[in-house]
Amino acid sequence: MKKIGIIFAMREELDEFLKIISITRETTIYDITFYEGMIENNNCILVESGVGKVNAARVTQLLIDKMKPDYILNVGVAGSISEEVNLKDIVIGTKMVEHDFDITAFNHEKGFIPGIGVYINNSRELVDICKGIKGSDVHFGVIASADKFVTDKEESKQISKDFDALCVEMEGASISQVCFLCAIPCLVIRSISDSIYKGNNKETYEDLLNEASKKVCEYAEKIIRRI
Repeated sequence: MKKIGIIFAMREELDEFLKIISITRETTIYDITFYEGMIENNNCILVESGVGKVNAARVTQLLIDKMKPDYILNVGVAGSISEEVNLKDIVIGTKMVEHDFDITAFNHEKGFIPGIGVYINNSRELVDICKGIKGSDVHFGVIASADKFVTDKEESKQISKDFDALCVEMEGASISQVCFLCAIPCLVIRSISDSIYKGNNKETYEDLLNEASKKVCEYAEKIIRRI
């Protein structure tokens, strides 16, 4: 039996996964509730981190220290910054970058983190599992994170150009970084809730949040059944 931690930034995302799994145990540490249940022979531990990199990193470390997972998945929604990635498509983060991390004043590349580099690689094992799950609407590539909901089209294009990123969100890279430092296999999975190429980001996001959350949770379940 494997133990799989699943981190969601928001309650809407977590609620969609709660429709998939029967919860057998709840544990609260500080103000964070961890929900446990089984999929196949895997013990899944669900938790809502809150939005942003600090909240995500805090919960990731707490999950690792207290629950001892074998794998961690970060499941949620994101905004597309690629013309190839459409609304409700799935993006598998093969690599992560913090696009707001900037020490270029010291002659480093944008996004470079000392001791880490520009990119954080996610688990090859988990990425390979995703490659075995068919779907023309599934994309593999870089996901970019920052403490900002990006709505400006030119800024989005620049992030895409700088990092060859497919989508942007606010937690994944920090979760991957903590997992990298703790040697825990990690994968970030997103469904697209908004796009710089599809109308108003904020309005589209509000309209599609639940649908995109449902789709990415269903995809995550397929991964878990193959671990």
